[in-house]
Amino acid sequence: MTGVADTMSGSIRSGKPALLARWLWLVVAIIVTVVAVGGITRLTESGLSITEWKPVTGVIPPLNDAQWQAEFDAYKQIPQYIQVNGPAGMTMDDYKFIYFWEWFHRFLVRTGLGLAFVLPLGWFWARGAIPAGFKPRLLGLLGLGLLQGAVGWWMVKSGLTGDADVKVNHFRLATHLLLALFTLTYATWTALDMQALARGKAPARFTRFGLFALAALFLQLFLGALVAGLRAGHVANDWPLMMGRFFPVGVDWSQGPIHALLHDPFLLHFLHRWWAWGVVAILIVLSRRVRQQCRPASIAIHTAFGVQIVLGIVTVMSGVALWLAVLHQLVGALVVIATAWGAHALGRKT
Repeated sequence: MTGVADTMSGSIRSGKPALLARWLWLVVAIIVTVVAVGGITRLTESGLSITEWKPVTGVIPPLNDAQWQAEFDAYKQIPQYIQVNGPAGMTMDDYKFIYFWEWFHRFLVRTGLGLAFVLPLGWFWARGAIPAGFKPRLLGLLGLGLLQGAVGWWMVKSGLTGDADVKVNHFRLATHLLLALFTLTYATWTALDMQALARGKAPARFTRFGLFALAALFLQLFLGALVAGLRAGHVANDWPLMMGRFFPVGVDWSQGPIHALLHDPFLLHFLHRWWAWGVVAILIVLSRRVRQQCRPASIAIHTAFGVQIVLGIVTVMSGVALWLAVLHQLVGALVVIATAWGAHALGRKT
């Protein structure tokens, strides 16, 4: 124990945990921005506009008419263009619009990972600024970022081939989004641990209730991702009823309840609506448990889920207006941060 205390004391005297915490909060902000831009990319149907994965050279967009035409010609070979955008009369300007959002989404991931994470991590490592025990955690965060890029391309590939569908597989989309939000949770928790070290306190531990709250939230996020992937938000625009009923008409049970649970847009929309209130109840308990020891976290939880519930309702009633749906995804990321903060406060040693 003495050795650990000495290590912590040395780190605190140098002030480097505080510096690393500020850096990790920047990483958190970048991830939130990536999630929001990812929402725009999905809602504008831009995700399939770039048909190749070029991790390095893809940073540079087309620079002349010939390069633009080559990209557009490649896009014309996929089902989304053949079945939807081609018959609708897509122009080059239309293509450039969707290309921009997919390119910008990939650009944020590459520059965020490369400039805002890899380079500072290498500098902190070389300077001996990383507290004992945190190097594996930071390498894990790097690994999650690299995995996210691979999963993103795996998702996109599902929409580039085949004739039956013109969008990405909704399970792959859910994997892509949940991995991003898991990475956000990981980065938030590590930043909070760095702040604890800077104040001379030990890192927090996971408690059973903290894990339960995060698991309940991630189930809701999974349902939301399936709703997004299946465009299930469009099946009803009334609230609290769906098409004038509590339980919607139109659920396809013909292939069994498990298939309906994972594939039916009416059922998934219904479950996403009402499990939200279960999550709210759990988050209220979490916020009450941490109110005395960390009032700001309690306020953040209440504020985040309150805004998110309102946004969810108005997004449905608007017919999934683009700006409201993007805000709904953005605030969802803030709910993740607030919940991680509450779970961290619950697991801190006083």
